Amino acid sequence: MNNAITLIRDHRLTQRVDYAYAAVADTPARFVWVAGACPLDLDGRTVAVGDYAGQAHQVMRNLVTALDGAGASLADVVKTTVYVASSRQSDLVTAWEVYREYMGEHDVPSTLLGVTVLGYDDQLVEVEAVAVLPGGRDSGRDGQG
Repeated sequence: MNNAITLIRDHRLTQRVDYAYAAVADTPARFVWVAGACPLDLDGRTVAVGDYAGQAHQVMRNLVTALDGAGASLADVVKTTVYVASSRQSDLVTAWEVYREYMGEHDVPSTLLGVTVLGYDDQLVEVEAVAVLPGGRDSGRDGQG
C-alpha cells in the first residue's frame, strides 16, 4: 500500500459504489501521468476485436506495464478514467468489472464513460491513470531500457 495516498470515502455520500470519492496525495511526491492504455499487442494490433472484456484485460496489462516503466504499480494510482466505446450500459459494466478485478481493494476515484469512438481501429476500451509515489525525483526508475 502506498502511504502517500489516502482514499476518501465520505459518509455523507452513498457507500454503495465500488470506488473512493477522492484521493489525497501528501508531498513530497513523484507524480506519474499515464497515457490512455489501449488494447494493443507488441505489434500495435488491436486485440480481442469485438470483445469488451478481452480488450479490458489487455488494457489493464498494458497499464500495469506502463506504470512499471515509471517505477509505479496499480497500488500507486490515485485516479483513473475508463473509456468504453459503446452507448450500452452493459458494455461499460463489462469493462468496469475487468478493471475492478485488476484494481482489487485499491478502489481509487474513477470515471467510467461511454464514448462514440476511440483512437485505434476496432478499439473498445481505454484506461488512463495518474499515480503518486512517495518521495521526490530520485524515487522510482527512469523507464529507460
